[in-house]
Amino acid sequence: MCVPERKQLVSTWARAWLTYFQGRLAGANGTTETLGTNHTSPADTFNFNNWVTLLSQLPLLLFTLLNSFLYQCISETVRILGSLLVILLLFTLTAVLVKVDMSPEPFFSITMASVWFINSFCAVLQGSLFGQLGTMPSTYSTLFLSGQGLAGIFAALAMLMSMASGVDAQTSALGYFITPCVGILMSIVCYLSLPHLKFARYYLAKKPSKAQGQELETKAELLKPDEKNGIPNSPQRAVLTLDLDPEKETEMEPEEPQKPGKPSVFIVFQKIWLTALCLVLVFTVTLSVFPAITAMVTSSTSPGKWSQFFNPICCFLLFNVMDCLGRSLTSYFLWPDKDSRLLPLLVCLRILFVPLFMLCHVPKRSRLPILFPQDAYFITFMLLFAVSNGYLVSLTMCLAPRQVLPHEREVAGTLMTFFLALGLSCGASLSFLLKALL
Repeated sequence: MCVPERKQLVSTWARAWLTYFQGRLAGANGTTETLGTNHTSPADTFNFNNWVTLLSQLPLLLFTLLNSFLYQCISETVRILGSLLVILLLFTLTAVLVKVDMSPEPFFSITMASVWFINSFCAVLQGSLFGQLGTMPSTYSTLFLSGQGLAGIFAALAMLMSMASGVDAQTSALGYFITPCVGILMSIVCYLSLPHLKFARYYLAKKPSKAQGQELETKAELLKPDEKNGIPNSPQRAVLTLDLDPEKETEMEPEEPQKPGKPSVFIVFQKIWLTALCLVLVFTVTLSVFPAITAMVTSSTSPGKWSQFFNPICCFLLFNVMDCLGRSLTSYFLWPDKDSRLLPLLVCLRILFVPLFMLCHVPKRSRLPILFPQDAYFITFMLLFAVSNGYLVSLTMCLAPRQVLPHEREVAGTLMTFFLALGLSCGASLSFLLKALL
């Protein structure tokens, strides 16, 4: 139910607990009658899938946009800690409802309200975290994004273990909802421990002039000519700066524009619009086929264990593993850089994955032919698809703060979160059309 960032690539979890919800909504006795060990999926009486998609996308897009403009009105601690506490409360409520007998109508209403509010606070949480990361070196943005990739791997493994164990859907659902409660509690403890770390105190103090004098990465960026940020192409200045001690450097930077007041959202957008557009296109392509199309691909081999586990392994687990690997690559290099025109080209080339997946082995089709029936084709496409998604997402999120001045980086990180959500929404909407074309 929670869709922070890529967890609208969420089907890994959704596939696992969907049977539970459909069973509860099938009738008053749906919990006991339909939630057997065979995980049979009842009819979607309430159009559960459609409502979950709608009530996940709308708050995600709306609240990331609001957070981009209103983040300065509410303190960072309140936004992050408050969102974590509310999400914890809502997941606890969802876990409790697993054991509560309730007729389908009120259960559906409570569930949809939880979906809306969980995604609303997830949007605020994610936007605040990315804004905070924008004030730190890009390495830490990479680690944050890699952590989200690891969460996807964990979800895929949980689904596989549930399938292999043969437990009923109700027990599986209870485990799925308790697990995020434990994870959120750990996140709260970690966040509360930040003020006790010297490293965190240094960057969270938000003193760009001091940070740029002592942070080598920021220094290197400032030495590059950057007309849109008002940094001239001055080799003499670069030589002088490199010869200075860090303490003296912070005192002798009158040329660095010190803009009082709050940074303008529109000025920051003018600097990062191309990178933001690349992020939107990456997620639009990814969500248009994953999981709407890729989850329909089946093995071309004869029925058996491999056919049963083909899609969970080759679609969900493989995607999350390779996506996490792609995100981690930006810890070692950032290519192409923020001024290169290769980035838009690489992003546009990913559009080729759309027809490739649509022409794989999807039995239920009426229009397009199957040109890639073998399992090896699908696995190869998924490897490249997932690695490129993870790498380009991480790359764009790391490059955006480098395109603005130090005091504008939090705004840049928050804005990129909105465009991330926009890409998710565009991709999810496009998936309905592509599915109908099969």
